[in-house]
Amino acid sequence: MSAHQATSQPILSRRSVLSLSLQASVAWSISPWQRSEASTPNTNNVSEEASVEEVLWHDVQDWGVEGRAFADTAAYYDRFPAKAQQTVRDAVWGLSRHSAGMLTRFRTDATTLHVHYELTSGNLAMPHMPATGVSGLDLYARDSDNRWKWVAVLPPHTQVVQQKWISGLAPGKREYAVYLPLYNGVKFLKIGVGSDAQWESLPPRTAKPIVFYGTSITHGACASRPGMAHVAILGRRLDRPVVNLGFSGSGTMDLPVAELMGEIDAAVFVIDCLPNMNADEVQQRTVPFITKLRELRPATPIILVEDRSYSGSWIIPSQRDRNATSRNALAGQMKRLLELGYKDLYYLPGESLLGADRDDTTDGSHPSDLGFIRHADAFEPVLRNLLSSK
Repeated sequence: MSAHQATSQPILSRRSVLSLSLQASVAWSISPWQRSEASTPNTNNVSEEASVEEVLWHDVQDWGVEGRAFADTAAYYDRFPAKAQQTVRDAVWGLSRHSAGMLTRFRTDATTLHVHYELTSGNLAMPHMPATGVSGLDLYARDSDNRWKWVAVLPPHTQVVQQKWISGLAPGKREYAVYLPLYNGVKFLKIGVGSDAQWESLPPRTAKPIVFYGTSITHGACASRPGMAHVAILGRRLDRPVVNLGFSGSGTMDLPVAELMGEIDAAVFVIDCLPNMNADEVQQRTVPFITKLRELRPATPIILVEDRSYSGSWIIPSQRDRNATSRNALAGQMKRLLELGYKDLYYLPGESLLGADRDDTTDGSHPSDLGFIRHADAFEPVLRNLLSSK
């Protein structure tokens, strides 16, 4: 099978994927307002601005975050349960303690927002990814047409942050979402508003999430801010909770991960591991991984995703060959799974994930914000079609 075509149904071809509807139907309701309750955080890292007005603080842990698929975690903002430390590889366990993909929602009429949070690591940035994406917070709000729009990002300069985040917001009550750091962990997070502001905590939505399992790209490298990872973009476009199980350098179809994923009542599973796997590994691990996941979740659709094209693959033969061999191996395993009688399996070609102009990565491998938008453009029709058919 070529990188652009599926071998048999229900695989979706690139042409059919791009022809699907891109229009979202979004609905939400307003529940009764609640008044803020004051609490006083204790920290030595208080900005002068944050102390000008009386600030009433709301601890996010009191109402919860989306993207947290397990309740029995060692620390609240971990992505895997505590028991996973005994089953997954050390690298995966360490990365699972990053808060990638998590967001919290609230509704307020405050014109100024404050934030107080502590990170688990003082390594705030990476050479190819800014602190805003690695360790920052990203703020979105719904506009008058109920569309999510970006508002502000917080670039942390210290491991503990307490400061005024944004002021001068237009009057009016609206829903906000705060995306948590992609490549750092969070010890606690509090949102502050003035004492005269109305406040409503919005608990995590109960709709079945889209669960993404993959590599550093799924993890969010190298988005400039948390809301620009394609997992987050798709969550907004589809108005659906998402779970980010991306593990940098460690998305390799490990069976213990399949067992953990099988505990999640997902709407769709997206398996995007090829950037971390060579052709031999793909041939050895794909069928066992899907077999285990299908055993635990017999009816949940599964999308297998080819790796994105290296930016230099048009001129560097080794990169072109790396893409081709892993894609051919995955296509062969997809064919085998269908021959074994597996249903509700879908396939997304890798060439569609980034642009032919090669202008959409930070380092030839990891997407920039433009690259993540293009990822989302490729994923959206497939996911929208599957969600609408369930």
